[in-house]
Amino acid sequence: MNVSDPRITRALVLAGAGAAGNAWELGLVAGLAAAGVDLTAADLVVGTSAGSTVAAQITSGTRPADLYAAVVAETPPAGPQPTRPPQASAQSFMDWSDTTIASSADAAEMRRRMGAAALEKDTPDDAGTTRWRATVAARLPRHDWPAQLVRLAAVDARTGEPVVLDRDSGVDLVDAVAASTSNGFAGTYGIGGQRLINGGYRRNENADLAAGYARVLVMSPFSGRTRHPLAWGMDLATQVDELRAGGSTVEVVFPDASAGDVFNARAMDPSTRPQAARGGYDQGRALAQQLAAFWG
Repeated sequence: MNVSDPRITRALVLAGAGAAGNAWELGLVAGLAAAGVDLTAADLVVGTSAGSTVAAQITSGTRPADLYAAVVAETPPAGPQPTRPPQASAQSFMDWSDTTIASSADAAEMRRRMGAAALEKDTPDDAGTTRWRATVAARLPRHDWPAQLVRLAAVDARTGEPVVLDRDSGVDLVDAVAASTSNGFAGTYGIGGQRLINGGYRRNENADLAAGYARVLVMSPFSGRTRHPLAWGMDLATQVDELRAGGSTVEVVFPDASAGDVFNARAMDPSTRPQAARGGYDQGRALAQQLAAFWG
């Protein structure tokens, strides 16, 4: 792909960060739209984990203002709420994944170990896949791939190989989002004979999937932080350097304090969503003038 091609200009990269990250990104997109910057018109949208849900939501034809309004109208659940998987706390997931990372020599081994551990948790009836698909389907305004190009990252649990799902993959949009958001702690996500886990195990933001696009805007709820050794090249800074070396102009947006101190183990907590969305909305409005010239 040639970045000088005028037909291929803008890519939006949406990283993962649980319930809070989804809300912040939706708020940011809505705030920018309210100030005249339409990110939904991107030529390519890249989604990872919670960012995959956002990618499907903002390309559905639903107005960003309506997506944002739905989040801020959510009533925070009373008392402790289960994450996915129901029996696991966010901290236990973090401990599990940290242990796997620490025991791996490189990113490829880490992905294989994550996949093997997830496969051990699968059940013969594959009930986890059925439940998670229903949950994801309920979050998406429409279930067919949009006309514009959307790429969603995942990992093959059996081989540890990275997987990129798009409209030409022969996979339903709901299944693609569900695979990209499946953290592996409760098992894998099944699509036919394939078993997939979270796209964040491929790379943290997967911004490299926008290689060749002239302008790349990256939303990183975890502010570019990584739990992987820098030598693995999973981190956002490495991805941005690669994009710029290929001729892309890159802008990155991190959450500001208005979203709350939630981009940590609390990111999976659904009660964080209204504040994270409001923070993203206000930040989007504040950044609109700066990003308007970049986005065009």
